[in-house]
Amino acid sequence: MAKSETVDKEAKSLPMELSEKGGVENNGFVQNEAFDDRETDTSSQDEIPKTCAVDVSPAAVAEQALQPYAGMPKEVLLKFSSQARYRVTREILFWLIIAAAVLLVSATIAIIALSPKCLDWWQDGPIYQVYPRSFRDSNMDGNGDLKGIQEKLDHITHLNIKTIWITSFYKSPLKDSGYGAEDFYDIDPMFGSMRDFEDLLASIHDRGLKVIMDFIPNHTSDKHQWFQLSRNRTGKYTDYYIWQDCEQAGAAITAPNNWVSVYGNSSWQYDDVRKQCYFHQFGKEQPDLNFRNPAVQQEIHDVIKFWLAKGVDGFNFVAVKFLLEATHLRDEPQVNKSQSPESITAYSELYHDYTATQVGMHDIIRGFRQTMDQYSSEPGRYRFMGSDSDEKEDIEATMMYYGTTFVQETDFPFNFHLINMKNLSGNSVFEAVNVWIKNMPDGKWPNWAAGSPNTARISSRFGNKYVKVMNMLLLTLPGTPITYYGEEIGMENVASENATFPEKSPMQWNGKDNAGFTEGNSSWVPVNADYRSVNAEVQMTQSNSTLNLYRELTLLRNNELPIHRGWMCSIWSDSDVFVYVRELDGLDSVFMMVLNFGQESTVDLKAIVPSLPSEAVVRLSTNFSNTGKAVDTKTVKTEVGEGLVLEYKTKKPVHNMEAFRENCFVAEKACYSSAFNLLYMNC
Repeated sequence: MAKSETVDKEAKSLPMELSEKGGVENNGFVQNEAFDDRETDTSSQDEIPKTCAVDVSPAAVAEQALQPYAGMPKEVLLKFSSQARYRVTREILFWLIIAAAVLLVSATIAIIALSPKCLDWWQDGPIYQVYPRSFRDSNMDGNGDLKGIQEKLDHITHLNIKTIWITSFYKSPLKDSGYGAEDFYDIDPMFGSMRDFEDLLASIHDRGLKVIMDFIPNHTSDKHQWFQLSRNRTGKYTDYYIWQDCEQAGAAITAPNNWVSVYGNSSWQYDDVRKQCYFHQFGKEQPDLNFRNPAVQQEIHDVIKFWLAKGVDGFNFVAVKFLLEATHLRDEPQVNKSQSPESITAYSELYHDYTATQVGMHDIIRGFRQTMDQYSSEPGRYRFMGSDSDEKEDIEATMMYYGTTFVQETDFPFNFHLINMKNLSGNSVFEAVNVWIKNMPDGKWPNWAAGSPNTARISSRFGNKYVKVMNMLLLTLPGTPITYYGEEIGMENVASENATFPEKSPMQWNGKDNAGFTEGNSSWVPVNADYRSVNAEVQMTQSNSTLNLYRELTLLRNNELPIHRGWMCSIWSDSDVFVYVRELDGLDSVFMMVLNFGQESTVDLKAIVPSLPSEAVVRLSTNFSNTGKAVDTKTVKTEVGEGLVLEYKTKKPVHNMEAFRENCFVAEKACYSSAFNLLYMNC
């Protein structure tokens, strides 16, 4: 026992001995119990041996003391970190991390700075215009409604449509297709309720789509509460409309001037209650609001806010050029100065110098823009603003609706140049496209429409053989294409004596009674007699149908950068064909559209663009059987109404060629980097 106790005592004394000799320190490990005992028992300190009982080399102990180890305390770590070999390594690593961070931040800033602006939702895909009374009837009363639109949203998403434009559905006496609102804050019962609209809006947004709606601020219905209060001279509403004294002699009225309404005859109507005449640019049931009254402007701004708060994504402002009239009330100049003033009844017989596009009108529209911008601050919630334009105005007046470089107005005025073509040919289509592009302000975005609720359908204007090629044009031009419902299946105007609105005939969904538009006995406008062969259901099963071509074109547009946002260069047009290319800097893949709007044609494209390869592949054709075929660029043949999307590779883009530079256009320049798989601006 004595020997064992001696050994234990020597082992317990080892840490203290090593500490005194500069040996291994405890370094934060569990303290030796013997040491604790000695600290508390001072009488035992005399027994601590002065020499180490274990044979340990001082050099070995020193060497062990200089080695770092896991779990060392800060004091020991600092001893080693101050050594050169550790300090230099640490500093190198530190500055490498700083340099990498700076490089990463710089690269991020550079990418953001050099990246072109992303296309917004209203630029990213087609807009589909719905006339709600004719789209789908859900309650069998013969009139389309909001629930009917909701039932058919799958059709719209199948077409790869991004935005739905619903024409006017405000509570209204339905004069002039409902464009004179009786209540801007309510839904006409024909179309449903506010709850129906809210459900529709939620369903549209659930599908990732956007919705814009018409707004007609120029006038109201004469049934509107504002007008009823104004005709009785009630408070602030007294001057909400444009009232003037006028003389009455029996049934005859002597108007304040010769101003004529858009629909003909005097634009002044006598009111028996107020004993004055009120001004109306359109029908007598649609009195014009007085936009020189600030209270009226505030009312309209409040209406805009109401619908934006509901979640509407944008507006098309209708008839905005009529917002102001001259206060001096002078007669407008006659077109034919020799015509008797008393015989003037038609709108076209006067120059409308005092009743359209007056000074201050654009300021009012910019005010609408400012109100809408208040609801555009959230990411992804930009509110679109469009306006109509008058095809009879000069193009420069129309372009003013875009605003200026510094003052934003509309995102675009709707373009009706393709709608208003008097005849169809390759040259006329080129001219309609070119006049818009050439006059559009720099940096602005174009749009294209070939149909509307107020004009005959494409098939009825030009013939059904040109429907496919017209859709191909819309969906391959730069800008936003706008499709009027039914044009995706090639609907025609209804031919019926009972059809007051032949271009508004019900959507042809299937071959059942009333084309699947209604389960009721009849529709408000007769269904076209061709509905059994021309309808959405049957065209879904036909590989070469107008509907399937439309879908393939939207897919091509979405998937190919040159068509989505590249250059457009017109390279040829004649009486039969219009030819243009879509290309993007950095990509050697080019798409060439050869569109026939006349008779059978053969074009030598290689003679026009010598750098073209000898062959190109048909990426898409209005005749699906030609898709995938190779064509000789010296002899590109098209049949009547045929359209080809050709694809080829080249290192010499057309927009860099001097011969075509004047005929090339890009809205928002973007270049592609294959190395980084991203877009950038500085090519």
